[in-house]
Amino acid sequence: MTVGGAARSGPADEQALGRVLTVPNLVTAVRLGCVPVFVWLLFGAHRQTAAAILLAVLGATDWVDGYVARRFHQVSTLGKVIDPVADRVLVLTGVSSIIVVGAVPLWFGVATVAREVVVSAAVLLLAALGAERIDVLWVGKAGTFGLMFAYPTFLLAHGNAGWQQPIEVLAWVSGIPALVLAWIAAAAYVPRGRQALARGRRARLEAGSIAPTTTTATPTTTSATTETAPGRTEGHGVASA
Repeated sequence: MTVGGAARSGPADEQALGRVLTVPNLVTAVRLGCVPVFVWLLFGAHRQTAAAILLAVLGATDWVDGYVARRFHQVSTLGKVIDPVADRVLVLTGVSSIIVVGAVPLWFGVATVAREVVVSAAVLLLAALGAERIDVLWVGKAGTFGLMFAYPTFLLAHGNAGWQQPIEVLAWVSGIPALVLAWIAAAAYVPRGRQALARGRRARLEAGSIAPTTTTATPTTTSATTETAPGRTEGHGVASA
């Protein structure tokens, strides 16, 4: 009974992970679709405050897709990929745009962009080498969230009005710790990346070592072979799972 249940739940789990049209994926797609709107507001319409508010909303809703996916059991393989991709796109676009505007010091922007480039390049390299997927660390998510709060605040504080000075202080209070957390997460990915690469290579070696076996059964042993083969097949399935 247990073996049969495991065999039935495996394909169901794989089918669930393979879903594309889910609410979390829709939320992530909407967030990505708002990135060009942010760029247009900042450079096309020259509405700095509106652009800062939109970027802040996009950063604040970073947790929504992940929460919905876990809360309503809509976790999918696509979601695990596009969620961090959306984070990278938002950070890189927001940071680059705010650097161009001059609302943030160049060294701070370069440190942020360099971190995102290093992490993104490492993820692509590991995937090309066949490493297993690495889950996003909470410290990295915290750093990204803090930066996505700091940069809209920097943009909102960009100007000569008196009310903008305390907002700039708030941006620094959020930005410095967030940048430190982001680089700590980048360093933490190094040993995890090595482990994921080793596991990926081990899995490929084990898969390649499994060769199909052929047996010639006499009429007297055919019945025994037929009766025991399913047992061996199901046992192998459980071990693989």
